[in-house]
Amino acid sequence: MDLLDEKLLEHFEGKAVRKDLLHRIKKGTNVPTFVLEFLLARFCASDDEDEIQEGLSAVLETLNDNYVRPDEANAAQSKVATKGRHKFIDKVHVRYVEKEKRHWASLENFNSQRIAIGEKFYKNNDRLLEGGIWAEVTLCHNEIEEDDYAFYIEDLRPIQLSRFDYDAYCEKRKAYKRDDWLDIIMRSVGLEPTKLSKRVKFHFLARLAPLVEANYNFIELGPRGTGKSYFYSEFSPYSTLISGGQTSSATLFYNNARKKVGLVGYWDTIAFDEVGNMRVKDPDTIQIMKDFMANGRFSRGAEVIADASMTFIGNLDLGVKQVVNSTEYDLFQPLPKEFDLAVMDRFCMYMPGWEMPKNSSEFLTDNYGFITDYLAEAFHYQLKHTNRYEEVSKRIKLGKCVEGRDEKGIKKTVASYLKMLHPHGECSDEEFEEYVVYAIEGRRRVKEQMNKRKPDDEFINIELSFFNVEDKEIVVDCPETIGVEATLNPIKPGYVTESYDEGESHKPEVIKEPEKDAKEASHLTDSIDMEAPAIAEVILPGLKEQHYTITYDSTGYSYESIIVPYLEGAKSVIIEDPYIRANHQIQNFIRFCEAILKQPSIKKIQLITSYDEKTDVKEMAERLQDVKQSLLELDVMLDLNVNENMHDREIRIDNGWIVKIGRGLDFFQKPDSWYGVGVNDLSLRKCLETKIDIFKN
Repeated sequence: MDLLDEKLLEHFEGKAVRKDLLHRIKKGTNVPTFVLEFLLARFCASDDEDEIQEGLSAVLETLNDNYVRPDEANAAQSKVATKGRHKFIDKVHVRYVEKEKRHWASLENFNSQRIAIGEKFYKNNDRLLEGGIWAEVTLCHNEIEEDDYAFYIEDLRPIQLSRFDYDAYCEKRKAYKRDDWLDIIMRSVGLEPTKLSKRVKFHFLARLAPLVEANYNFIELGPRGTGKSYFYSEFSPYSTLISGGQTSSATLFYNNARKKVGLVGYWDTIAFDEVGNMRVKDPDTIQIMKDFMANGRFSRGAEVIADASMTFIGNLDLGVKQVVNSTEYDLFQPLPKEFDLAVMDRFCMYMPGWEMPKNSSEFLTDNYGFITDYLAEAFHYQLKHTNRYEEVSKRIKLGKCVEGRDEKGIKKTVASYLKMLHPHGECSDEEFEEYVVYAIEGRRRVKEQMNKRKPDDEFINIELSFFNVEDKEIVVDCPETIGVEATLNPIKPGYVTESYDEGESHKPEVIKEPEKDAKEASHLTDSIDMEAPAIAEVILPGLKEQHYTITYDSTGYSYESIIVPYLEGAKSVIIEDPYIRANHQIQNFIRFCEAILKQPSIKKIQLITSYDEKTDVKEMAERLQDVKQSLLELDVMLDLNVNENMHDREIRIDNGWIVKIGRGLDFFQKPDSWYGVGVNDLSLRKCLETKIDIFKN
């Protein structure tokens, strides 16, 4: 132990753990860090080597006995059935099943979706319903054969502190110098501060800022292998990591069908990993995201206010020098196309991920740091209950180039550093100035890249500055763009430099004046009938009435290729088909729903079908209710109607198009084998003979 270790154990007894113990058992399991440290704090709270070894054995034994690996789910179920009850360490999720009007729990690695759970557990822990939580959970076997479940939860204990004393935390902080406290935080996240420069330490703190400052929008792009996602997946039980894939407004913000707030209402920080691969299901998501990132509130059928911060992390595939010296690329290049300048302008900080060291054991510490959960609890308390923004506003004086969103982003970054490093309140002018310089640099990086993209001069004021205690104005630069004309003075789209005769000055000439563009646009607008109805009946370019004759055994047809092009602007679709009864017909209907959901504006699907005396009506209803439940998760309503006298088959789209298919949705042959090509991709499956007519109503 060094002096800092001794001092930490003196003031925070029972709140610290040796981080090398974590490294020794971490590699053998995929349990989050805060879960492992929960066990280490229980069994290894000692500085005696023999006791530590016994404690490590107890931790490993607990993991072997209570932690379920995914490939051991069947053995775990058997253990509960045989013993009657068993305690597990796992991530617990709870979902509400509408058709059954009850809640069911599931464990991530237990492989059962129908575990009975008492109301008190999910009422006391909201996050069980939104993303799940890690917990010690006691499962029991249900001996009553008439019940429709085999297991139930007898006890559930979230793996986090039951009580946190913030006043004591602040009081004990007074015993440390700022740099010592910074080093303790570095050790608490597993890093050895003596191997890191102060600038890199500030970078690591920047990753933690969204966990301590409400509605803080942060972006980090850089090389792979620098540990970008660790802080949001393992450091805090109050953050959640969304890894790529599809994102919807119902999941993130508000589900109108369920009348429930999404992830922003349950987590302190929502981090989007591999943001370049992020796909947005509906256009509303980006608009709501803009509103939420701007002021922490939005309206989507209900007015919602939440504290969640948003973090975007991803990889830069090009070298930084190559990008900043390029007239074509900018440092926002990896972001998805839906992220326009309005989204970028809401980032408080762009952290230079290319300056971070690659993950390596040489940077890991063997000394003591806070139990991860203790520090995460302190940050959670500060995010919810403390506000340092006004304090920053009174102490800071910014230059004239700092505009509205610049000021807000800079002040929020400084406030987050005060919370992390000075929870007790005291901060010298020199230390405060360090935070201001770092915050301005992070915001300037955002503005430089926006200025590079914007064809006019909206973001041209990139020389962000502040006045120090001596009232001297200090302009802050980004290290990677100092002297780089391609970024500092980018050539704007719409401008070219023509060649002149020798002796003439070289001046940029505007190719096309904005005023001229506006006049032309105005002229075009004048020729349009402004009294046209809200839904235009004009057939879109490239879409025309179609007739298909599909022959027996032909391939190359699918719901997606036939119908999706005609869904432009549609919000609802009505399917009239009397033969959505048998299992394969319901499977066809599911495939049809999956196809039309490629059009993000679809919010409602209505199915009108029928049944006969041979139909197992109960089984049919259960399957269609499952489809309805699944669509609800995507914020799409499914209306189910029965008409026993119907015979026609047609699909009506609310933009005016009608699709008539002779055989309805069931025009594909049943596959000879469920393990052959064409089982999943309908365009490769053989068809039955039918005719399809698509026309405008």
